[in-house]
Amino acid sequence: MRYICPLIVVEDMERSKRFYQEVLGQTIKEDYGQNVVFNGDFAIHLKEHYASLIEDHPVTTGGNNFELYFEHDDLDRIRSELETLNVDFVHDIRTQPWQQRVMRFYDPDRNIIEIGESMEDVCRRLSGQGKSIDDIVTMTSLPRGFVEKTLKEGS
Repeated sequence: MRYICPLIVVEDMERSKRFYQEVLGQTIKEDYGQNVVFNGDFAIHLKEHYASLIEDHPVTTGGNNFELYFEHDDLDRIRSELETLNVDFVHDIRTQPWQQRVMRFYDPDRNIIEIGESMEDVCRRLSGQGKSIDDIVTMTSLPRGFVEKTLKEGS
């Protein structure tokens, strides 16, 4: 058995394709009409069609129990762009206990989208704030080798 991708259900395929392409900068890999796969291997599926595939069991969205996760190196810029588009934020940029800055918001079907800085960026940011390798390992729970390699590559 081989895992392929997560698939989320959407009410309006065209609206969702525009959102993922124009707002999140994703590229369509395959478009099958009622099912669209993006580079990065996640898919959106038209709710009406999906319901027929599972024998009309109720299909609900917005359950706050699943998210698609993306990374970007400039959260503040992305946050500003999303704000101009009146995106509904789950929460603004915040720092997780492991020091990663993230934000979460809803797509048009109330699926949660998270955008966070990469852990490599976390290491570089903390180092730039004068934190030692030992400090970064303690603050992030990352393996020492990962932190050392990241900081070595970034110099």
